[in-house]
Amino acid sequence: MQPTDEHTSTHRTQGGVTVRRRATPCDPEVLTTLVRDVEDRRGGVLSSGMEYPGRYDRWHLGYVDPCAEVSTRGRVVTVEALNDRGRVLMPVLARALAGVAPLDTETADRAVLTVPEPDPEAFFTEEERSRRPSVFTAVRALVGAMSSPDDPNLGLYGAFGYDLAFQFEPVERHIDRDPEDRDLVLHLPDAVVVRDRKRETCVRYTYEFTVPAEGDRAEASTEGLPRETAPTPPVQAAEVPAGPEPGSYAQVVARAKERFRRGDLFEVVPGHRNYARCSSPARFYEMLRERNPAPYEFFFNLGGGEYLVGASPEMFVRVSGRPGEGQRVETCPISGTIRRGEDALGDAENIQELLSSVKEKSELTMCTDVDRNDKSRVCEPGSVRVIGRRQIEMYSRLIHTVDHIEGTLRRDFDALDAFLTHMWAVTVTGAPKTWAMRFIEQNESSPRRWYGGAVGVINFDGSMNTGLTLRTAHIRDGVAAVRTGATLLYDSDPEAEERETFLKARALMETLALGEEADRADQEPAPEPAAEPEREAEGEGLRVLLVDHEDSFVNTLADYVRRHGADVTTVRYGFAPELLDRLAPDLVVLSPGPGLPEDFGMNGLLDALAARGLPVLGVCLGLQGMVEHAGGELRTLDEPVHGKPGRVRVTGGSLLSGLGEDGRFPAARYHSTYTFPDQVKGYEVTAVLEGEPDEGPVVMGIEDPVTGWAAVQFHPESILTAGVGEQIVARALRAARR
Repeated sequence: MQPTDEHTSTHRTQGGVTVRRRATPCDPEVLTTLVRDVEDRRGGVLSSGMEYPGRYDRWHLGYVDPCAEVSTRGRVVTVEALNDRGRVLMPVLARALAGVAPLDTETADRAVLTVPEPDPEAFFTEEERSRRPSVFTAVRALVGAMSSPDDPNLGLYGAFGYDLAFQFEPVERHIDRDPEDRDLVLHLPDAVVVRDRKRETCVRYTYEFTVPAEGDRAEASTEGLPRETAPTPPVQAAEVPAGPEPGSYAQVVARAKERFRRGDLFEVVPGHRNYARCSSPARFYEMLRERNPAPYEFFFNLGGGEYLVGASPEMFVRVSGRPGEGQRVETCPISGTIRRGEDALGDAENIQELLSSVKEKSELTMCTDVDRNDKSRVCEPGSVRVIGRRQIEMYSRLIHTVDHIEGTLRRDFDALDAFLTHMWAVTVTGAPKTWAMRFIEQNESSPRRWYGGAVGVINFDGSMNTGLTLRTAHIRDGVAAVRTGATLLYDSDPEAEERETFLKARALMETLALGEEADRADQEPAPEPAAEPEREAEGEGLRVLLVDHEDSFVNTLADYVRRHGADVTTVRYGFAPELLDRLAPDLVVLSPGPGLPEDFGMNGLLDALAARGLPVLGVCLGLQGMVEHAGGELRTLDEPVHGKPGRVRVTGGSLLSGLGEDGRFPAARYHSTYTFPDQVKGYEVTAVLEGEPDEGPVVMGIEDPVTGWAAVQFHPESILTAGVGEQIVARALRAARR
C-alpha cells in the first residue's frame, strides 16, 4: 500500500558533500505531468512496460530540471551547472575533473576537460582495456566524488552514444560527423519520482546538497534555492528527409556475405534510417508506451533541441549489489525475430518456426558466446553462466528469442568496467566486434549517433541499469529519425533482411503517424543458481599468455584458463618478441579470430615461440596459422560455418583422447578456412569432422608431442562445446606443466 509518512535521511559522499534526502509519498499521476514538463525542459522518464520474472524491473521513474549536466564531444568533457543549485556543486565536480587532467576551463557555471589520448608507448593488457584513458575516466571521477552506498536513486541519468566505442577500439572513420554532435549526455537530478508497480507505491525523493568550506570558499548549500532550469528550444517543424532507397539495404547484405565467405565476419548488424514528423515528443512517448510496451521505455530531453524516445526490447548492462562485494552483472541479448501471428494460434505457429530455425539459433548462439566473452574480461572465473536460453519475448509486432546471462564482477572492477567491456552489444554490431564495427562504418550512409548505444543510469551507490538504444526515435527540429538493422549471417537472404528492418521500424513509424494525426485533430530477482562442483587446479602457478587476434571470444577463453588456477595475461597480436622473455609464459594460447593467419603476421610469432621452446595451444585461427607455419595448405569452405555445431571424431593424440561418447562430441564451429589431413605437415591429425565436405574429412585437431604444440579447429569456449571445452583447456594446462 502507498505509505503516508514523510521520511528524511542524511549521508555524506566520498567527495565530502552532505546529502539530505526527503522521501514524500505522491500520486502516480505526478509522472504524467512530469512527462509533459520534460518536453519543455531538460529531464527524463524511464519505465518498464513489461515484466519477465528475473529479467526486467517493475519501476517507473522520472525527473525534470536537473541541477547539472555532463556532456562529451570526442574527448572533451563538459560539466555545466544548469541553475543555482548546480553552482553549489560545481566546486566538488570541478575538483573531481581536475584529478583526471588539468582543466581547460573552470568557472562558477562550467568546467571543461580534454582527456588526453593514451601515451602511444603505454602498454595495456586486454584485462586493463576498460581503464584506458577516455571520457569515462572523467565520468568515473565524477561518480566517485558523489558516491555513497546510502541511496539507490541518486545518480547520472541519460544517454551514451555509439561513437564512444571508438575511444577503445581501432576503427577508422569513413562517415562525416558534425563536430557539434555530443557523444554523451548525463543529468544529475536533485528530485526523482519513483513508482514501484509491484508494491503500489510512488515516492518523490528530493535532495539538498551542502558543500563544505575549502580555502577561502565558504560552506554552501542548496537549501531554499529554486529547482528550475531554463526552457529548451520549442519543437519546430522541418522538412522530413526521404527514407532509404529500396534495395539499398539488400546491397549491403550482399557485401556482407562476401566478408562472411572470407571469414572476416561471423555476423554483422548494419542499419539504415527512416524519417517522420514529430511535433510532440511527449505525446509520442505516451502513445508508444501504450501501443508497444517494452522492458526499457524512455523519454529524454537532452537540451539543445534533442530528444530521445524509445521502447527498447533489450537490456544492455545491469549491475546490482554493493561495490567490492561481488556485484552481479546481467545482460539479456536478443537475436532471432519473427512477426506476430494474427491470433494466439498464429503466434504459436510462428514461435515454433522461430525455435526450429537453424539460422535464428545460430544468431543467438553467436550473440551469447560474444556476451559471455565480454563478461569474462571483468567477472570472477567460473561465474559467467547462461541462466535463460532462447526464451520467448512477444512485442506488438514481433516475437524474439532472448538469452539471460549473468556473472559476478571481480572486486577490483566497478560498474563502469562492466559497461565498457560490453561496448557495444554484439546484437547491434556483430562478431568479431571490431571487424563488424569497421564494416558498419564502411557501409552505413550516416553516423549512428545515439542508436546502438545505451540509455539509463549510473547510480552513485555503485549500481547501474541501462538499456540498448533500439526501437528509438532521435528527434531534432520536429523530425524523428528511426534507425533499424538486422542480424546478418552468411545464409541471410538480402531481400528478407531488408524487409525485417522495415518491420522493426513499423511500430514506431505508425505511432509517429498517429501522433501527427492527433495533433492535426486538435522488474523478481532470478533464483540463485546451484553451485558448480569445484574444479581441479590444473593450472595452479602457471603463467599463460593469451594472444588476441581481435576476436570476440578471447576473454571467455581466458576465463576458462583462470578457472583452473592459471595466471592469464591477454595481449593483442603484433607485440615485440621481447615481451615473451619478460612475461616468460608457461603456455601460449593463440586465440581464434577473423580473417587469415597472414592478416596477423602469425608466422613471425610462431617463429619466436619456436625459438624459445614455448608450448602452444591454438584455437581455430591458431590451428590454421600453425598448419601454414609448418608448410601445410589451407582451403576455403564453399559455405562458411559460423555459430553452428559440428560432430568431432577423435583419431589420436592426448589432448582430445577419451572425450565424448565413443570418441565423438559436438563442438562449435566458427570458420570458413580449413585443411584436410593430407595437407597437414609436421603434426599428427588428432580429430576430424564427421559428415562433410565430400572431398574428405576436415581437420579438427592437431598435435606435436615433441614441441608441445597442439590446436583445435573448433571453439572449446562456446556454449555448443560445453560438454568438453573446459576439459580440453585443463588438459592443455596439464601438458604445459609436464
